[in-house]
Amino acid sequence: MNIEEYQKRLTPELYEKFREAVALGKWPDGQKLTSQQKTVCMQAIIAYEHQHVVEEERTGYVPPKDSACQHEPSEQPVKWRS
Repeated sequence: MNIEEYQKRLTPELYEKFREAVALGKWPDGQKLTSQQKTVCMQAIIAYEHQHVVEEERTGYVPPKDSACQHEPSEQPVKWRS
C-alpha cells in the first residue's frame, strides 16, 4: 500500500488507534504488535499526520535550533577530581 492509499483510508479514529498501539506496543485486545505491524502503523501515522496535522504537532517533531552551530567556546577546560 502506498502513501496515497493510506491517506484515503485512514480515519481519525483509526489514526488514534494506531498511535495508541504503537505507543503501548500492543493492540486494544492485548495482542503484541509484530515488528511488521509496528512499521505499517508508523507509516500510516506519518502519512496521516503529513496530510492532517500541523508540523509542530506531529509525532517526533523537534523544533529547529536558533542557529546551526551553538556559540560555545571551542576549548573547554578539563576538571580533574581527586
